[in-house]
Amino acid sequence: MTTEAYARTHLTTTGTKKPLRCSWCGNDPLYQAYHDFQWGRPEASSQRLFAKLCLDGQQAGLSWITILRKQAGYEAAFHHFDPVRVASMNDADVEVLMHNTDIVRNRLKIRSIITNARAFLQLEETQGPFNQFLWRYVDGRPLQNHWHAMADVPAKTELSDRLAKDLKKLGFSFVGSTIVYAFMQATGLVNDHLVDCIARDDCVAEGLDFKLE
Repeated sequence: MTTEAYARTHLTTTGTKKPLRCSWCGNDPLYQAYHDFQWGRPEASSQRLFAKLCLDGQQAGLSWITILRKQAGYEAAFHHFDPVRVASMNDADVEVLMHNTDIVRNRLKIRSIITNARAFLQLEETQGPFNQFLWRYVDGRPLQNHWHAMADVPAKTELSDRLAKDLKKLGFSFVGSTIVYAFMQATGLVNDHLVDCIARDDCVAEGLDFKLE
């Protein structure tokens, strides 16, 4: 089930007891669906990892829910994040996108997606698949954290510092350590669901079964 479909049908209670979630998703059904079914699930696809890295960069200075609500707009505007097609976009395409209300109309952020597509292709040519490059930072398995409160969850770590630095060296943009750590959380490189969160056990199980193709 897609996040959007789940958001349309999801009941936030079972009987009279509300399920426990990481508090950052609040009461918004779309945000809860993203939390329950996407955030923290280990992602193996290079193209989907690329898309998520780009989208996380778009949230710089904004809330993630702003970008989540515009995700379909970004997918339409950027060829569903096909790196080859995005890398071929030019200044004329940027000018068109500056008038597209379905995305955040920030010239630097729009250009960053094109820049990242070109960096992605160069990385895959010189170092192999993007998914393998990323998952090497955690030895191919999600890091399982055991946080009891949102205040315990870091905004960045030494590992995200290192990955961010390496991505910048490879030509990626909007990949500061805080953005990169949010990306690592979202794509399951780390499992930061709180210990009493309803999504935690599923993410742990998926992490144990996770293998790159």
